[in-house]
This record gives sequence, structure tokens and C-alpha cells, in this order.
Amino acid sequence: MTATDHDFQVQHHVKFVNTDMLRIAYTENGTADGWPVLLSHGFPYDVHAFDEVVSILARSGAKVITPFIRGFGPTRFASDQVMRSGQQAARGLDILQLINALRLDRPIIGGFDWGANASCVAAALWPEQIGGLVSYASYDIIDIQEQTHAFAPSLERICWYQHLFQSKRGYECLTKSRRELCRILWNEWSPDWKFDEATYNRSAAAFENPDFVDVVIHNYRHMLGNEAGDPALQHFEDILVQKPKITIPSVTLDGTTDPLKPGGTKAHAPLFSGRHEHLTVTSGHNLPQEAPHVFAEAVLKVHEWLSKKDI
Repeated sequence: MTATDHDFQVQHHVKFVNTDMLRIAYTENGTADGWPVLLSHGFPYDVHAFDEVVSILARSGAKVITPFIRGFGPTRFASDQVMRSGQQAARGLDILQLINALRLDRPIIGGFDWGANASCVAAALWPEQIGGLVSYASYDIIDIQEQTHAFAPSLERICWYQHLFQSKRGYECLTKSRRELCRILWNEWSPDWKFDEATYNRSAAAFENPDFVDVVIHNYRHMLGNEAGDPALQHFEDILVQKPKITIPSVTLDGTTDPLKPGGTKAHAPLFSGRHEHLTVTSGHNLPQEAPHVFAEAVLKVHEWLSKKDI
């Protein structure tokens, strides 16, 4: 089965479910009683990054949930009192609460960029509620202490947006020019991916969320240790700083042309104590959209392991 088979049409009818902190907008594809998969996008992308992946998985019997993460698309905070946090513990907890709200039975979870980060957080903190993991960039849990130290100048140059977002000027730039800025990131992070304007604009509509700027800015300021997180989530961050191993069956992926991950993440393997396989793919940062068949096959491999209890 390949991504070129188009006998299944992905549905983008948006559904909503309430959690403690959010009214989460999501799409659901596949059969109602299919084996559950929950795929989370990153910044600056949206659910359309998984369209071809969803098509392949739905044809293979899965029920696929693709949420708009906090700050994107129609997803909204439950109230003005909820902190517009973008920190990893908040986004990982969003996945857990979405699993519970939709009554998903130990789904396979996966994602890239923020979505991989949140999925790894959820897998590390609540493995009993999750069946398996597919993660772009392997063990993508942020080491905030490490982030306070300099990387190689070549990587610091690639991370110009993170430095910009630490300032008032960066907040203003993202507010006024979010589509232009994010398009630059698409081009830089996926140098060989030739997407058209319609593809970009379809996803960029999600950046018009009223909380987009606040969530993005908080994420990068908290990640670099320059802004406090939600006090209610600090105990989760305290666990994450200890680098808890991921015990559930996992397939991890790297893209060979992703400038954000020079050299790849194969060395993360010791942080996975369950069954684990790592793949390196010809792709940039947005692997689900650049090489959807590879991402889908990774999910199918985890499903096969679980089905055979080969874990």
C-alpha cells in the first residue's frame, strides 16, 4: 500500500472535545472501531501535514485522530484564566487528556517537531495509557538546562527564530508577520521539498488562532530558561529533567536534510527501553508531509508489534 493510492478521501470535518484546559479541535478518519492512532503536528504546521499518512492508515483499519494543538486552528483555551503556556508538560498533558476525553484504548501516538516532543512527554509520563510511539527526532524531550548553553555556531544560525522570540521585537514580528516568518521556516527546514502556495496557505490558516503568538513565544522562552512555566505543571517538568526512559514500543525517525538535526538522533537509542527501531529517511524536517509513506509504515510497524505482542 502506498501514498499514491487515493481510494480513501481524508475528511477534514472538525470535531470538538473539552478537556480541563482546552476545547480541542480535531479531525477523525477511518472506521469508528478501528485501532486508534493519535498524530500531533508541530510548529509551524497543522493537521494537513498528516493528510497522506492518515489516508494510508485509515485504509489499513486505523481510526486516526489529528488534533489542532494548543494555539493552532480552531482549538481554544477553556477560559481566560488558563495560562497560555507552550511548555512541553502542558502539550504532553493535552495528549493524555485528549486520549481520556475520546476514550481511546492505548492508542499509538506520534508526531514531529512540537508533536514529537509532546508525544514523547506523554509516553514517558503515562506509558500505561499509550500503546506505542512514532517519534521524529527520537527522544524529543527538551533538556531545558542543556538549552541554556551554546550549540555550534552553525546550529545557532539555524535557530535564529528562537533567539528572535526572546525579545519584545520578536513578539511583534511574529504578531505582524506570522505567515511570512513561518514560510521562511518551511523553506529552511525542508530545503528539498517543493510545496506550492495552496499547500502552505492551507496550513497557515491555523496560525490565525488568537493564542498562537502567546503560545509560541512562551514555548521558546520557557525552553531556553527565560520564562517560567505553569506552576501547576512543575512536578511534571521535574520528572522530565531526569530523562525518564520510554518503555513502550517505539519507532523513531530522522530526516537526512533537516538542518535542525545535524547528524541525526540515532544516539538516543539507550533512552528507549522497550522494543525500538530507528530509521533514517531522505527528508527534511516535515517528514510526514515529505515522506508520508515512511511515517505511515512506522505506525503500521508498531501496530504489528502490538498485534503480535512482539514487544
